[in-house]
This record gives sequence, C-alpha cells and structure tokens, in this order.
Amino acid sequence: MKKIIPFLIIILLGFLLFYFNLPVINYGFTKLGIILIFLLILIIFITIRLEVNPKTKQLKILSKPNKFLLYLVVLLLIYVIGFPIFTSLPMFRSADYQKLIGKVENGDKIATHIAPISMDEIRVVDEDLAYLLGEKVLGTQPALGSQVQLGDFCIQKVNNKLYWVAPLLHSGFFKWLNNKEGTTGYVMVSATNERDVKLIQNVDGKPVKIKYQQNAYFQSDIHRHIYFNGFSTVGLTDYTFEIDDKGKPFWVVTKFTKKIGFSGNDATGVVIVDVETGALKQYSIANTPKWVDRVQPIDFIENQLNDWGEYVNGYWNFSNSNKLKITEGLTLVYGHDNKSYWYTGLTSVGKDESAVGFVLVDTRTKKTTFYKQGGATEYAAQSSAQGKVQEKGYFASLPIPYNINNIPTYVMTLKDKGGLVKMFAMVAISDYTIVGVGNTMRETLTSYKNVYNMADNKINPQTESTKKTVESVISRIQNDVKNGNSFYYFTVKDYPNIFVGSSQISNQLPVSIVGDKVKISFDIDNEEVIDVSSFENLNMKN
Repeated sequence: MKKIIPFLIIILLGFLLFYFNLPVINYGFTKLGIILIFLLILIIFITIRLEVNPKTKQLKILSKPNKFLLYLVVLLLIYVIGFPIFTSLPMFRSADYQKLIGKVENGDKIATHIAPISMDEIRVVDEDLAYLLGEKVLGTQPALGSQVQLGDFCIQKVNNKLYWVAPLLHSGFFKWLNNKEGTTGYVMVSATNERDVKLIQNVDGKPVKIKYQQNAYFQSDIHRHIYFNGFSTVGLTDYTFEIDDKGKPFWVVTKFTKKIGFSGNDATGVVIVDVETGALKQYSIANTPKWVDRVQPIDFIENQLNDWGEYVNGYWNFSNSNKLKITEGLTLVYGHDNKSYWYTGLTSVGKDESAVGFVLVDTRTKKTTFYKQGGATEYAAQSSAQGKVQEKGYFASLPIPYNINNIPTYVMTLKDKGGLVKMFAMVAISDYTIVGVGNTMRETLTSYKNVYNMADNKINPQTESTKKTVESVISRIQNDVKNGNSFYYFTVKDYPNIFVGSSQISNQLPVSIVGDKVKISFDIDNEEVIDVSSFENLNMKN
C-alpha cells in the first residue's frame, strides 16, 4: 500500500495539472511536454531506493533510476527545447517569418480606403473612457455592482453603429458559487456619444445570462468548456465578447495553428459560443458570420507585420537596410466597404517621428494593403495635439485615422488627469504641424480646416478635386465668438447648407452683409454646416 500511494498522488497531480493548464495536444505546442517531464521526474525520484549509512550519515543509492524513464525525459527535453530552437529560430527561418503576413499589396491613397465620415460618426470614446462610463452605470445599481465586475471592452459595429461592449463577470469565487446560472447582462457604450451608455439585461424579452465566462470556475470556465468539448488539439486565443445585430451575446474565440515549427501563430477560424447554453459552432475564416468584426488577433498581426518589416533582407541585415517597424500599435478602423481593419503606421528602424507608410489589415481575412506615403506617426500626432493645449496639461488619446474631406486625418480626444474628455484635436497625417483643436467636434473641424486652408493645401494637392465653387448672394450672416476667435456663419440663396469661416480665410468676411454677392469654395461633404476654404466679396471688387 505504501508503494501505491505515491503513484496515486502523482496520478492525481497529473490530472490537476492537465485540468487547470489545458495543454494543447498537438505538435508545435510545448505545455503538455513540460507537464510530462515534471511528472516523469517525480516518478523517477520515488522509484529510487535510498539508504542512509548510520556511521557516515551519507545517502547511498540502492537502485538506479529506470533507464526507460530517463530516455523519455531526454526525448521530451529535446522536444520542448531542441525542436523549438532548430525549427523556429528566425536565424534559420527568416524568410518564412517575413512571408507569414501573406502578400502585401500596394495601395494608391489611404484616403480612398478609409470612408468619408460625418462629425456625429467620429469615435470620441476610447476604451479607457468606456470603462469609466461603464463603471458609472454599474454604480447606479449598488446591488448589482457588488456582485459583478466589468470585463474587457471590445469595439464593434452593431446595426452599423459603433459601440464598446463588455460583459458583466463574477467578481469572485463565492459570487460565482451563489450565482452559477450566470451574470445578468452586459454594458454597451457608444463610441461616438459618451452620453449613450446602456446596461443590457434583456434581449427579445428574455433575460441575459452569461454562464460561461473567464471568471467562472470548473466546467463553467469558458476556456475549459471549449477545451473539453472537442477542441483540445487546436490552439485557442483572443476570447472576445461580441453581440450580433439583435443584441444576443456570444464568445468569439480564434483558432490558430503553428506555421513555423513551434512558432508563427496564424489564425485558421473561430469558435462561437453561446454565453448562456454553451452551444459551440466552429467556422472557417471565409464562413465566419458577418456580424463578427474580428478573427485575426491583434498580437498575431502586430508580430507578423514586424517580422515582415524586420526580415525584408533576411536575418543577417546588421545595417538595418530597408527595415521597417510598426509605429504605435494597432487600431481598429472601418473602411469605405464597411469592413474592419487593423491600422498602423510603418517607420524605418531608428526613425521615430515620421512614418514611411501606413498599413491596413483586414481583421477577418488578413488581406494587407501598404500605402507608401510619408506622414506623422501616432506618437508625433499626439505630441503635436498636446502641444496646442500644453498650458492645460491635457493628454491625447490614441489617434484614429479618418478621411476628412479627402484629407487623411488623425482624430483624438484631449483628456484631463481624471480621464474625462475636455477637448478634441485633428492632425493632418501628412503633416503633423497642421493641427486644429476645439471644445466640440464641430469647432475642431472649423479650426483644423482653417489651418489646413492657410497652408494652401501644399501637403495634399489632390484634395482640390473635392472642392466646389459657388457664386451667390448672402441671405443671412451672423458672427459667433469662440475661445476669443470670431467665426462668421452665413447662408446664400439657392443653397441649403450653412457656411462658416473666419477672418483668417478672408478679411472681407467681417464686413460682408446681407445682399452682397460672393464667391465661395468649399469641400463637398454631408455636413449641415460647411467650412469655406475661400471667400471673396464680389461687391468689393474695384
């Protein structure tokens, strides 16, 4: 019996290590090998017979370790250490790493890929602010707030509107124990309107129950649930909480494989899990439902883009010739085709302020487009925006690229130390000295376009093609002072929009009156209020 007990303990320990670590049972994954090495070493130790010499007090080995077990340990060590070195090191596989992102196509102008957007559709709420707003709405229900906590927010389009969505998760083991049927709902925060915050607890008249989640235990743990339901032999990552267009929540989990020995993680599809029933469905990348915004994990794409730029001339490129690296990280943006993309700038190794181009990667198919055009990095744009309000001590959020009247533009919020949005900023991607700030997005756009137009469009002459020129008569005009600057709003006959400009555009604007014949030019857009890029009072011509 004494000999059996140690082996029973090892069997129990092995089960616990397997149950809690969930090792992938497939070539290229090392966790299972590490567990087996640990267990085999324990078995070797308990099978060795030792005796203490009563005179010398020294240990004496009475039986040698089992050679078969030693050979197994050596083979496993070769598997978890030797194989990764010789099959995965970039020194030997640099060409494979460089090609893992796939074919990188060259794009013409990034402004043609990113959709033109109206002011009320610009993202003004980032993940940090979404979390603050989500915490606030939970604080209005103390009974609920003491039971749950917010999970990670994921940005996604729901019925063509942009939202941050986060599940309510158990706040501890005992909270789960008392509520095994699941937490009650999720939080939606509009990415375009910080006042639009919702706690969703019912969908189609049925209560939302999130039984399977990261903060559950045993078989209700989402990782373990998927693993023991047919997915123990594939890599699983990026457990993202997404809702379909009806508001029904799911976990979307990326399946991946190793493409370069024990490295080169590459997405192959998704597993979609009903958060309440645990029902699973797996899809290939091509067949993934349209409401799923992202299949490609951000860290996979980040690594593959860096490898693509790092090994452009192979591994032994000590001069850094033609080497590229991503700038500030990846941002989720939406294109003119309404698809989601990972966006980042690319800069030469050793260069920090300027980008040599920009990349858009389809978050589903991984199709990659490289736009070779110089511009500002995200960090440089943030610094430029912060410099405009340096006396206030505000800090800029991560810039989001937009197409503003065919001008590739970074848009960001300026927040105080408490994380609250105080102002907005726009920075031209092509030239980070072109900056506009304001208390509202409308005011920011006016400031930005005034600065841009004073630069005579030198940074992007192609934008001239989007301008329209009108000769008409002023039917109404009024000035408005904002932050010490005068802006003149006016309408003209036979044109429905309101126009706005400042004396920086034309010295004739402040002295123009109703009935004056004017010639104005402006960028064509869908806004109700349009900024003029030039203004000429024809009545004042000599």
